[in-house]
Formats: sequence, structure tokens, C-alpha cells
Amino acid sequence: MAAEGDREADGLRGIRVLVTRPADQAQSLCELIAARGGHPLHIPALEIQPPRDPAPAREVVARLAQFDMAIFVSRNAIRCAHQLVGEAGGWPAGLRLAVVGRGSADALAACGLEAHIRPAEAFNSEALLALEEMWDVAGKRIVIFRGEGGRELLAKTLRERGATVEYAEVYRRAMPEAAAEQLQHALSKNCIDIVTVTSNEGLQNLLRMAGPRERRLLRLPLVVISQRTALLAARLGFSQGPVIAHESSDQGLVAAMEAWYAVNHNERSRRVIHE
Repeated sequence: MAAEGDREADGLRGIRVLVTRPADQAQSLCELIAARGGHPLHIPALEIQPPRDPAPAREVVARLAQFDMAIFVSRNAIRCAHQLVGEAGGWPAGLRLAVVGRGSADALAACGLEAHIRPAEAFNSEALLALEEMWDVAGKRIVIFRGEGGRELLAKTLRERGATVEYAEVYRRAMPEAAAEQLQHALSKNCIDIVTVTSNEGLQNLLRMAGPRERRLLRLPLVVISQRTALLAARLGFSQGPVIAHESSDQGLVAAMEAWYAVNHNERSRRVIHE
């Protein structure tokens, strides 16, 4: 009988995984995939850039001491907000910090900050809003650090509960044009067995980047971190039902891939995608 460590090391044996996180956020996931015998291929579907107009976010940060709570929707929001707040003199004492997922809590810790409010299980906006402290917000001032655009659920719900909510849009997402050729080459050579995607915008960019190899991409299995992205994949024409990770973290993505591998592969066979 194989030892537990051996089973873990073989959890993705031989599987070629496309990792689409931004360039500076992919290392951890790639290492986890490699540790389980998989072969990560990193082609970013998003790149993080400064906001088109940084003045509104700076104005909000200048008044940060007036807020009761700050919510971060992503690790990018934390990184960009921390830099901006540091330039303005630092985080005010007494500000409650809330995050959506475990990865964001880790990102806060890396900045020397504590996530006071975070979901314990499901890691999404709905889970954050379900927490007791997020119901008791009447009369409170809340700032949401995010990228340009994005979901309105958090702000809409908190306003309905009596909070005053403002946005600080501290970055924007863009499609990395230079990565398109790399993706098309990988698709043409059948170098990908499964794709990981962590946002709707990343999925849309990936499809555009595929260009003439779009049909091949649409036939590949997907691992995503939300029902929203799974529904988008279906609308875009992906032929296989996406696997949805139980949590929006690198560990959650790997666990979802291992579950997919256990169902779809054995020692004698592996799926090959043909055009």
C-alpha cells in the first residue's frame, strides 16, 4: 500500500496544468502543482496595472481615519492599498480589516496586518456578508478596496443594512497581450490537460488570447473558484462542466484538480484533447 506522502506526491502525476494567475501571484500554485507530480505552465491571463486615475483612491485614503472598516476583495487590493496607505502615513489605529478569502488574510499578514473579519469556510462575498459582524453595520462607514469595476454585491448589501460605503479603486486589470502567442503555441502542441481560472475577467481574456486556437481551449476542462465563473464558462461555450473549488485559494484549486484527476485518470490512461 502506498504511503500517504506518496499518494499526495502523485495527486497530479503527469498532468499539465495551465496557471493563469498574474505574473507575481502564480509561484505558490505552481509549486503546489509540481509537488503533487503535475507540470505547471504559467501563462497569465491578467496583469495588474495602476488605476487610470489614482486621484479618487488617494482622496479616500487621506480620509481613512474616518472609516470604521476596510474590506479587501483580493490580494491585489491588499498589495496596492498597502502601498498607497503607506505613502499617506500608514494604517489608522482602530480600523477593522475584513477579507473575503484565506489568500487575502495571508496577504494581509505578509504586510504586518491582521484580518479581523474573514469567513471560516466558504471564501466569497456572500460568505463574508453572512458573518454576524457584517450584519451589525448600521451607521458605520466602510471603504472597499478593489480594482476598477467589479461586483456591486458587497456595497449594495451593506448600504441596505445601513452602512455608508465608499470605494477605493487602487488598481485595474488588463489583458497581457504578449502572452497570447505563448498560449496559442501551447494549445497547438496539446501541451495543456486542464486550465485553472480565478476570475471572470481572466476567463474572458483567456478566450480572446486563444485566437485561432479558441476551439481547442473550449474543449479543455476548467477548474474555477466560483459558481459565477462556472456559469460564464458555460455561456462562453466550454464543453465540459467546470470543477468548482471548495475554497478560493491555491490549496482549494489543487484539491479540485486532484478530485478531477481521480475521476478522469488512472495509471493506464490519460485524456488527450484533439482538435
